[in-house]
Amino acid sequence: MSKFSLRHLEIMAELPEHTTLGSAASELRISESALSQSITAIEKIAREPLCLRRKAHGITMTASGEYFALMARKIIAQVDELQATFPHQDGQLRGPVRFGCFASLSPHVIPALLEGFPPLHPDLDVSVRVGTHDELIPALNSGELDVAFVYDLLLPAQLGKQVIYETEMQVVLHPGHRLAQLQRPLELSDLVDEPLIMYDSTPSTGYVMQLFAAQGLVPKITASVPQMILVNAMVGRGLGYGLLMSRPNNAELSLEGRKLAFRPLRAPNYPSAVVAIWPGTAQLSARVLALIDYAIIAMNDSWRESSPGN
Repeated sequence: MSKFSLRHLEIMAELPEHTTLGSAASELRISESALSQSITAIEKIAREPLCLRRKAHGITMTASGEYFALMARKIIAQVDELQATFPHQDGQLRGPVRFGCFASLSPHVIPALLEGFPPLHPDLDVSVRVGTHDELIPALNSGELDVAFVYDLLLPAQLGKQVIYETEMQVVLHPGHRLAQLQRPLELSDLVDEPLIMYDSTPSTGYVMQLFAAQGLVPKITASVPQMILVNAMVGRGLGYGLLMSRPNNAELSLEGRKLAFRPLRAPNYPSAVVAIWPGTAQLSARVLALIDYAIIAMNDSWRESSPGN
C-alpha cells in the first residue's frame, strides 16, 4: 500500500497559500506539470479529491484538502522540531525558541534572558511575545509559543510548569503616605478605605479581588489601568496605592522619576511564584529546556544583585 511521503506533506501544506498551480509550483521549486502529477498521486493515496484544479479559476482546496493541509503543517513542524532539537555533531542547539512573558513581569525577565541566553546559543532563533494570560495561554495551546513565563495564579490545571522564583504580593505607596511610615507589614484592613489603583489584567485583577474577598472586604478602586508602569506613575503622584508582586531589580521610582515606597503585605497574602508554563501534553525540546534552566539562573542572579549589601 502506498504511503504519504514528506514531500507529499510539504506540497499539501503549501497549496492553501496559493490560488494557482503556477504560484504554488514556483514556491515549491518544481514545474507546474510535476506539481499537478504530485497532487494526483496524493489524491490517489487519499482516495478522494483534495484540490480542485480548473484552468480558468486556479486551484481551490476541498474540505478534506484543508484538513490534510492542516495536519501536514503540524507533522512538518514536528519533523523540523526533531531535526533542530538534537545537538548534532558539534554539540550546538539550533532552531527557534518562541517564548512569551506576562506583561507586568516582562521588564524584569525579558532583558536578562535576551542579554545572556542568545550569546550562549548563537544558532538559536529566539523570539518573544508579551501579553496577559488570556493572550499567552491560547498561543501556547495553538503552538505559536513554546513556553511562557507568568505568575502562578489561576492557571489551567492541564498546563505543565516549572518554578522560576518564589514571590508574593506587596503594596506600593507614595513615600509620604501615612501607611508608608509604618514599620510593620500592612494588612488588607489597612488598605480597604484607601484608593486602589488596580492593575487591570488577567489574572492579576481576579487574584486581588480574591485576597480582599477572603477577608470579607471590598477594595475601594479609584482607577483600573492596563499597565503596571501607569499604576506606579499614579502612585508616585499620590493618587492612591497599588498592589504588585515582588520582583528582582524593582526600582523604587515611577517612570517620571518620583519615589515609591514598597511595603510587605501580611497573610492571607498567599505566596505565589513566577513559573514557566507549557501545554501539559507537550514534549519540551532541548532548546526550550535550556531557556528555562537559564531563566532560573538569571533570575536568581537578579535577586542576589538586588539584595541589600550587594
